[in-house]
Amino acid sequence: MKSITSNKQFNALTQGDTPYVLDFYADWCGPCQSLLPTVEKLAKEYEGKVEILKVNVDDQRELAKKFNVRSIPALFFMKGNQIIENFKGMTSEQTLRKKVDALL
Repeated sequence: MKSITSNKQFNALTQGDTPYVLDFYADWCGPCQSLLPTVEKLAKEYEGKVEILKVNVDDQRELAKKFNVRSIPALFFMKGNQIIENFKGMTSEQTLRKKVDALL
């Protein structure tokens, strides 16, 4: 699973045609680490259809601020520059899968 490491990388993503999911997290966040295996599983399953990317809030403060992320985990389901849906906190694989499917 890829990580967003710069604003330039994020801006390139918004110009593409592939829908994507941004997973805002931190290494010290317990719920983020609990959700990670599910997010990684979905990233593999949807490879080539939906990009699922991690965004470390400690490393990418500017991007976290742009999305007004105040609690983590926070996931944003996007097409281009448009937020289709977002939610914060823990969730089930089934719920995540439905939201990713809705992007397709």
